[in-house]
Amino acid sequence: MGMDISGNNQSSVKGAYYHNNIWWWRPLWNYCCDLHGDLADKVANGHTNDGDGLNAADSLELGRRLLNDIATGVTAQYGADYREGLASLPMVECEYCQATGIRTDTVGISMGMPTKELALEDSILFGRTHGYCNACDGFGKQSDFRTHYPFSVDNVQGFADFLVECEGFGIY
Repeated sequence: MGMDISGNNQSSVKGAYYHNNIWWWRPLWNYCCDLHGDLADKVANGHTNDGDGLNAADSLELGRRLLNDIATGVTAQYGADYREGLASLPMVECEYCQATGIRTDTVGISMGMPTKELALEDSILFGRTHGYCNACDGFGKQSDFRTHYPFSVDNVQGFADFLVECEGFGIY
């Protein structure tokens, strides 16, 4: 799933269209809400693609603020803090193998995971010779789902460039 942001300024290459897949969009929009909620909160449904957006003046102002954040290092610090927060999240039990390291559901059985012979190093690590889960690599735990949502200064830059030229936008 992706977020297609259509600008009202179709005569501008940068202002006509901006796209993020859902993984990149959520942290980007959260950043806008966290730091510039007075503008971003005017978009009631910023995490859906139902056409909600900002008018020309608010888009331009948000774009200028984001560019200022980048120039002053605010965005880079937010990114560092964001990544540190993700890194501090505890591992979670794997839902596909019920934290056993061996996937025995229909998919796992059809792929031969309960009887899969492990490599010697994995056998030593796991204390077993057979059984695997492709979701957690046999560990029984995996990273918190939130770690799949990346954040970068470059993504904020691209959105800011779009905003200063879009003359208002809708999220589709």
